Amino acid sequence: MALFYGVASGVPKVVAHSSATVTFDAIGWGDWLMYLTGVLELAGAVGLLVPRMVALAALGLVGVMLGAEVFTWVFLDGVNWATPLIAAALLGAVAYGRRRTLTVPRRH
Repeated sequence: MALFYGVASGVPKVVAHSSATVTFDAIGWGDWLMYLTGVLELAGAVGLLVPRMVALAALGLVGVMLGAEVFTWVFLDGVNWATPLIAAALLGAVAYGRRRTLTVPRRH
């Protein structure tokens, strides 16, 4: 998942590749949203690679995917609506599996 969010999803947004600009142009909110989304995805990808950050990064990316779901229905007429939900479900499973890293260890 880190590879997907880092290379396939985050980088095209940060470098304004045409594959990303087409979608964000359809939303009509300007380039800032594309860059913000790309940075969040890159940060999430890095977090997925750090053992103590996996659950938190996965939860953050769930938030990004839920936002993508809303934008898909509001601005893109529901085209490919299942993709963000599937990604959110996978990330939720990762967060659940690594949930113990979200707690602070107790000192005895």
